[in-house]
Amino acid sequence: MGVNDPTVLRLIYKMPPASPNPPHSLLSLSLFLALEQSAMALRALFSKKTLTCASSFAPVSACLDRCLGSRVRQDRALTLAALPDLAYDYGALEPVISGEIMRLHHQKHHQSYVTNYNNALEQLDAAIAKGDAPAVVRLQSAIKFNGGGHINHTIFWQNLKPVNEGGGESPHSSLGWAIDEDFGSFEALVQKINAEGAALQGSGWVWLALDKTSKKLSVETTANQDPLVTKGATLIPLLGIDVWEHAYYLQYQNVRPDYLKNIWKVIDWKYASQVYETATA
Repeated sequence: MGVNDPTVLRLIYKMPPASPNPPHSLLSLSLFLALEQSAMALRALFSKKTLTCASSFAPVSACLDRCLGSRVRQDRALTLAALPDLAYDYGALEPVISGEIMRLHHQKHHQSYVTNYNNALEQLDAAIAKGDAPAVVRLQSAIKFNGGGHINHTIFWQNLKPVNEGGGESPHSSLGWAIDEDFGSFEALVQKINAEGAALQGSGWVWLALDKTSKKLSVETTANQDPLVTKGATLIPLLGIDVWEHAYYLQYQNVRPDYLKNIWKVIDWKYASQVYETATA
């Protein structure tokens, strides 16, 4: 049993057993490990050794690495990423987020990240098989961008819930207490996230993060589709808000602060609390 074995990963990061929709902290971890293991693949190209590794998801083929939780096995075909279903209808978050925005965001934007990630993964697999080191290096940016887009949006959909199903209810229990301790109040946290999200230049994400080592909460931002793990391997995303214009422009146009102000009405704090309690157990 290696360090990348799914059982070992769950023990290290105190996550529950794998499910059809894996916890987003493992998704972020998977991309981090994928980038690290791609570097290992480069060394293998020169040493002519075969790499094998394991992940928290399904098997992948050929001879490289695990990206978004895929396992390298020479005797099996690539298992690619798939667009996750939403737990609510596209129009269920109205009037905060319109059904048209949700449909385009999910079917077009998230789907494009999945498609482009899969294409890059297939090209990477072929490059490793050919021993094409320049191609392996060139593909890393596409894997990071599109894999990150898939990770981030998978988290985002789970952070949202219709108002009539509990969306917008303030966090309680252990996460609520931690917010009060680390930020002073829930209102202070909302204000900080709104300010940092509005100030983020260009496109990106604003996060409520848990440092699994210190057990402290922090607000972080990432550019483009960089997942939170790129800011620190110990950071676990509890809440991620997409501040790319495609997430709000059709409804809020260029007034990002209004989008950030309103999105709290459909945030699913029960989900964030479950992730927090699992990570701190």
